[in-house]
Amino acid sequence: MGKPVDPPAGDHVENVDLKAALEERYLAYALSTIMHRALPDARDGLKPVHRRILYGMQQLRLNPGAPFKKSAKVVGDVMGQFHPHGDQAIYDALVRLAQDFAQRYPLVEGQGNFGNIDGDSAAAYRYTEARMTEVARLLLDGIDEDAVDFRPTYDDSSEEPVVLPAAFPNLLANGSQGIAVGMATSIPPHNAAELCDAALYLIKEPSATTDQLLNFVPGPDFPTGGILVEPKASIGEAYRTGRGSFRLRARWHKEDLGRGTWSVVVTEIPYGVAKSRLIEKIAELLQERKLPLLGDVRDESAEDVRVVLEPKSRAVDAAILMESLFRLTELEARVPLNLNVLTSGQVPKVLSLAEALREWLDHRRDVLLRRSRFRLGEIERRLEILNGLLIVYLDLDRVIRIIREEDEPKPELMKAFGLTDVQAEAILNTRLRSLRKLEEMELKRELDSLTTEKAQIEGLLAASETQWKTIAWQIREVRKAFSPETAIGRRRTSFADAPDTAGIDLTEAMVEREPITVVVSRKSWIRAMKGHVADVSTLQFKGDDGLKLAFHTETTAKILILSSNGKVFTLDASRLPGGRGFGDPVRLMVDLDDGAEIVTAFPYKAGVKLLLASTDGRGFVAQADDVVANTRKGRQVLNVDAGQSALLCIEVAGDHVATIGQNRKLLAFPLDQMPEMGRGKGVRLQKFKDGGLSDAKTFALADGLTWLDTSGRTWTVGPEELKDWLGNRAEAGRLPPKGFPKNNRFG
Repeated sequence: MGKPVDPPAGDHVENVDLKAALEERYLAYALSTIMHRALPDARDGLKPVHRRILYGMQQLRLNPGAPFKKSAKVVGDVMGQFHPHGDQAIYDALVRLAQDFAQRYPLVEGQGNFGNIDGDSAAAYRYTEARMTEVARLLLDGIDEDAVDFRPTYDDSSEEPVVLPAAFPNLLANGSQGIAVGMATSIPPHNAAELCDAALYLIKEPSATTDQLLNFVPGPDFPTGGILVEPKASIGEAYRTGRGSFRLRARWHKEDLGRGTWSVVVTEIPYGVAKSRLIEKIAELLQERKLPLLGDVRDESAEDVRVVLEPKSRAVDAAILMESLFRLTELEARVPLNLNVLTSGQVPKVLSLAEALREWLDHRRDVLLRRSRFRLGEIERRLEILNGLLIVYLDLDRVIRIIREEDEPKPELMKAFGLTDVQAEAILNTRLRSLRKLEEMELKRELDSLTTEKAQIEGLLAASETQWKTIAWQIREVRKAFSPETAIGRRRTSFADAPDTAGIDLTEAMVEREPITVVVSRKSWIRAMKGHVADVSTLQFKGDDGLKLAFHTETTAKILILSSNGKVFTLDASRLPGGRGFGDPVRLMVDLDDGAEIVTAFPYKAGVKLLLASTDGRGFVAQADDVVANTRKGRQVLNVDAGQSALLCIEVAGDHVATIGQNRKLLAFPLDQMPEMGRGKGVRLQKFKDGGLSDAKTFALADGLTWLDTSGRTWTVGPEELKDWLGNRAEAGRLPPKGFPKNNRFG
């Protein structure tokens, strides 16, 4: 271990509060991430890296229709001049701008391998080439006409735009994803024509609400298509608040293969899902036997997506097959909406749909005013020169003589003709060939034309109504270029209501129906053996544990478990541990209270009634559907007093109830004397001087009362012989008939 380092000598030692220093530095980092990396600007919908890529491409003259240039050239220029970060990060951003499955309206046109929907990455930038698309040209339209502010680049060697003019509603049309510090953004893509319609309505009705704009923008429009199954009310709430999510499903159809066979063909998958990963996941679930309705999955995609799903049998319902896949795979995805953007280029804020469009429109107005003032300045400079040229055309010979004879012709020209410095300079720069008589007529025509244009621009700058009319005309031109009649403008994502699956037991549909034997041990361990095991006496148990109960059922069943404190828990038979080992403790699957034990377990049957009773002889009848629990905590059904516990829960079959007490008194009474309840203590079944209830069963009086003796023989007491024990609920009863088991159980 080295010696501790002494602080440097001298007076420049400064004491800093560590907490304050960390806070200051972390805040600076957070602000840098929010402002310059992760959040898009509400006006042009771009993050700095994308804005720099597009501006860099414009500087390289990579306009639509121009020859392609190597992506390496673009990345190098952008990195060297504007974005001093990793070349791979810049190239990844460039690639995404070119992917038609990632961008609804790509900003870059790529040549070469730019990746695919399978999730494969693009080729290295030395192999690919790029140029801008028409959408990118619209975003940059007017940038050389003082449309936006510029700021110095990182090394002060040149300037870069703070924001682009954005003649295209890029923020919502292409969307954006980003994770900053303490905040994030997630904006799905939308249809440009619909956004233009909404913007035009907002110009006409400036106080329009988001709800009104939803008539034009019904929801996102993803580049990969799909079907949006989110309810309208939920979509409206998301756009009003700027936060929410959308359920997006794959588009599929049933393809008839003849002779009663068919397959499902998926032609569009949800946005952002890699096709290869999706198919791998389906194949994995198939191997794990979690998709029993599915027989096989194949990828037959070429240019278009084509994923073929074969059912296990032709009897399977296609809708149920797809519902099972939607539930377990990325064929259904949730696309989040978090409209968190930089407003005015500085303030992070979550906007509603109306506010987002208003930000874009206000920006378009600023751009229009700035470009108009820029053009006005150019016109005024040209008019000044034209007026000077027209003056000297009256005496060209004198002009030529001054230029030939004077050492300093400029001041002489200014003095002789009363010209300004700019006018004199323009005359001196005029070529001899321009001194023809015809030029004077052209100059007058240009003067008249520019004077008219100047008046129009001054009128536009003075009238707000004219400004909005001009912006509306520009937006209509954009809408025309991206109208629903065009290939790129046609809506790709459609809307549908999610099918009603309330009547379909999807849990059962997704589990392969197989016979099992459920085994519960005395120490509350549970397992499921394959098949219906006839002899459970040979089963092995852990340590001094042993068999409590076993019953036959199927993997699609629900298992109801009654605990000693009167709670009922529900388990899926398909999720029970296999029978090779000792199983798992039930406490791992449900929240069994301390001190509580399992009393009984049995398969749930819909529509049946259950008789529940506690050790103190109280009980009631409940509907099986009312005792099913949907959570680990279970459902409190039978309320028991301190010192007592739940004793039994049996299926009701018949019209009478027989009870036997610990005092060995038997009573039989009509079932209709018991109340039907969802929860409670119940009523007294039998009266005891001491002890409590041992067992109970329901039976049909016409068939008589039966029980099993200790030897496994069945005894039956007919209705006539049973008269002595028939009575009313809560009576004491009498000693049971001859042959009744000594253990006081009906068997």
